[in-house]
Amino acid sequence: MTHIKLLYVEDEPFLGKIVKESLESRDFEVCMVADGREVMAQYEAFGPDLCVLDIMLPHRDGYELARDIRTCNPKIPLLFLTAKTQTDDLLKGFQAGGNDYIRKPFSMEELIVRIQNLYQLAQPGTQGTSPAAEPTPKDRVRLGRYLFFPQQYELHLGDQVRKLSHRETELLSILIENGNYKVQRRDILMRVWGDDSFFNSRNLDVYITRLRDYLRDDPAVEIVTLKGVGYLFKGVESGTSGGI
Repeated sequence: MTHIKLLYVEDEPFLGKIVKESLESRDFEVCMVADGREVMAQYEAFGPDLCVLDIMLPHRDGYELARDIRTCNPKIPLLFLTAKTQTDDLLKGFQAGGNDYIRKPFSMEELIVRIQNLYQLAQPGTQGTSPAAEPTPKDRVRLGRYLFFPQQYELHLGDQVRKLSHRETELLSILIENGNYKVQRRDILMRVWGDDSFFNSRNLDVYITRLRDYLRDDPAVEIVTLKGVGYLFKGVESGTSGGI
């Protein structure tokens, strides 16, 4: 089996050593860098499949590095490690090109699952472009001008294809399930994150903002916030042949 090559950027030497050794024991190939100004040279020399970036780094932060890496490779998966919990900080990470993030302190099991998920989503074989892999009507949902393919983790607008993360797909599916009926905020938190803690509630805010951004090109498709209650999704075509 091909080893996943990880560029791991972390300036805490003790944590970095533990994480690097743990990943290598699971057959990942890891290049660890501690200084932000050295990252791009190591990136070009190593040629990683995926980057795991701490945000707080000496000389250059993770946001800046993510933008530079995105310039070199628009499709490479980027996972942020962060101690930050503010919604603005998380949005800044996504706007810099991040695909996902994990909050410190984290478990190795969660980190590995997130890495594997991002890596699998980035593989050409997941695009479903061959005739034999064409989705059936039950695999897709019409959302105004968009087509949502939950099994492929994709949102299509004409010829444009946006790859969604697992949680983005799960959240959008829940909103679509309820159609023009309200869905309780707590119900979403329990289904997607398993608890309704304050931190996960802020995570939900971030993901809702991202989905709204993805759907901004069709005003008829809307995620409506019901203050103090939850959300209402507008845009599923009546009679569509693609319920989730």
